[in-house]
Amino acid sequence: MRDSEELFEEVDDVLRKLRPYLNRDGGDAELVQVKDGVAKLKFLGECNGCPSATITLKAGIERAIFEEVDGIHEVVQVF
Repeated sequence: MRDSEELFEEVDDVLRKLRPYLNRDGGDAELVQVKDGVAKLKFLGECNGCPSATITLKAGIERAIFEEVDGIHEVVQVF
């Protein structure tokens, strides 16, 4: 089993790929923590408080992380 630091880097790599799409709408996402298979993200800019943020998280970011990072079983938004 990989450690949290390694998983953090892998999840952060996925976010780097997705960042241009978030930036295009004036937003961003920051990876806050990876622990026990849970990635915690904080939305920034226009994404923070956006009604579509949950959809972006679950349908876009979470799906991409699950596809590319083995060992993550949940992605949650923190405030």
